[in-house]
Amino acid sequence: MVLRRVLVALLSNPQLIERLAQSRPIRAAARLTAAAITRGQLGAHRAARGLAPRLLRLRDTFLGELKDGARARGWPWPPGRGPGRGGRPGAAP
Repeated sequence: MVLRRVLVALLSNPQLIERLAQSRPIRAAARLTAAAITRGQLGAHRAARGLAPRLLRLRDTFLGELKDGARARGWPWPPGRGPGRGGRPGAAP
């Protein structure tokens, strides 16, 4: 609790923050962090590009199966027929 108050008091001082930001270890840590984030983003973009063809094939297969299943059940229904057309739940079509 006391340590927290001391840290808050120190970090509330704009001159101290500026001086820390200009220090060599903080600048080096910021550079390393920025480089790691950039490397991670580039790796993610490359991985996404490699997945794109497989995802497209999965989408096409899924849509084909969905359409086949719908046709097997008689979809599309003629106007005025089909589920949800009864006026109240449990009503006979």
